[in-house]
Amino acid sequence: MRGVLLAGGTGSRLRRLTKITNKHLLPIYDRSMVEWAVEALVTAGVTDLLLVTGGSRIGDFMQLLGDGHELGLHTLNYAVQEQAGGIAEALGLAESFAEGEPIVVMLADNVFEWSFAPTIAAFKADPTGCRLVLSASDDQDHLRHLGVPEIDDAGAIRSIVEKPQDPPSNFAVTGVYCYEPSVFDIIKTLVPSGRGELEITDVNNHYVDAGRARYDVQPGFWGDAGESIAAYQSVGEFVSRNGANKTR
Repeated sequence: MRGVLLAGGTGSRLRRLTKITNKHLLPIYDRSMVEWAVEALVTAGVTDLLLVTGGSRIGDFMQLLGDGHELGLHTLNYAVQEQAGGIAEALGLAESFAEGEPIVVMLADNVFEWSFAPTIAAFKADPTGCRLVLSASDDQDHLRHLGVPEIDDAGAIRSIVEKPQDPPSNFAVTGVYCYEPSVFDIIKTLVPSGRGELEITDVNNHYVDAGRARYDVQPGFWGDAGESIAAYQSVGEFVSRNGANKTR
């Protein structure tokens, strides 16, 4: 299964740190944020990768990552998102790269204590619909800033609510999504949200409404290092003490 690593955006929530660089090039302990993301995908068995970023910084990523072989990749391709049009728009750039095959998408500022290899293996065994990685959280204030699934008594996702005032569960949708090839047709039907972007939550809710969304709850720590300066520091401190992308 091929992977798409999304490393674009303006990094506005890490302003000052990102004034002269892309946030995914910032260090997390002993390497850059994007290198942890590449390692996460390689550890999960994904070795053919497309990295999508903004045009002004793509040369920096190429200089850092090269052809990806030193990081365990078989192939590493690059694509440019010309302007900030949302996660779903960035994913749409990967259609030709996917070549009609299932894909896994990862936001490059996500850091996991444990490998999500079990999710990738489960989707490879049945590559239909979508499969999401969730993380449990008891911090209601934090959940109000994330995508949160409403889960019914049978354990199925009923809907995903973005930044809910009253979170419908204690789970957050992390930045790892597995999709069947139809995802690119879905993206073409989306309309921009109020902030002028194509939203990945709309993609996920399409599969939810069709009864074709599944999920796994990721064990251990999960952090979005691009969420805020405090989160960036917290993720770095955790990784320095505990590592990341560990396998059992």
